Amino acid sequence: MKKVVKVVAAIIENEQNEILCALRSPKMSIPNMWEFPGGKVENGEDICSALQREIEEELECSIEINSEIFNDHTHEYETFIVNLISIKCSIISGTPTAHEHSKLIWLKRENLSSLIWAPADLAAVDQLIHEKIVFSK
Repeated sequence: MKKVVKVVAAIIENEQNEILCALRSPKMSIPNMWEFPGGKVENGEDICSALQREIEEELECSIEINSEIFNDHTHEYETFIVNLISIKCSIISGTPTAHEHSKLIWLKRENLSSLIWAPADLAAVDQLIHEKIVFSK
C-alpha cells in the first residue's frame, strides 16, 4: 500500500493580482515542475500552523491565512499518494526568497496554464484560472 502524505500549499496573491509560483529544484521529488509553496503537515499539527511554518522555512516570510480550504485534492503518484490542501494567503512580512526551490515568479491567474505544474497542483490551478473575481468599489 502506498504512503499517503498530507501537504498544505499557499496560494499567495499580491496587490497586482499575481500569484506566487515556485519551481521545484532538480534535487526535490517531482523535479523541475511548478507548485504552490508549502509542505508536509507534521503529526499533531493543524493545517494552518503547518502552512505558516512551511512558508517561514521555505520563503523566509510570514503569511496570514485569508480563507478556509480553497482546494482539497488527492493525487496518486507512482510511489506515494499526496493529499494537497491549498489555502489562500497574504504575505504580512518579508519578501519571498527561494531556498529550496530553483525559482519563484509572480503570474496573473490567466497565465498560470503556461507553466508545467506538478500533477497534484493542477486541480487548484484550474480552479484559480476559472474563479470569478469580484471587485468591490
